[in-house]
Amino acid sequence: MILKGAASIVWAQGTSGGTNGAATFLSLIPFILIFVIFYFLLVLPQQRRQKEHKKMLEALKKGDKIITSSGIWGTITNLDKDTATVQIADNTKIKIQRENIARLRTPNES
Repeated sequence: MILKGAASIVWAQGTSGGTNGAATFLSLIPFILIFVIFYFLLVLPQQRRQKEHKKMLEALKKGDKIITSSGIWGTITNLDKDTATVQIADNTKIKIQRENIARLRTPNES
């Protein structure tokens, strides 16, 4: 008798109709919203920064005062396709990859 009652409950739950698809979709909405929020808060700003950095690297010229990603301050003395020669002190020059140039120094930075 108990098994007959349990079987009818299971049968009744299985025949609920088309609401399962809607319920599944509604349960996915929070995950979709989280993905969209992460995209706008993390991915887009990072892509913008990468584009700006690439533009800055392409616009470098001799004489620009730069700061490398490791914190070395210097002046560009020579540029190649992938590298830059940077003077960091009198009679001291180093060759670095262009990607390691973090930013240009502003005029008020000594």
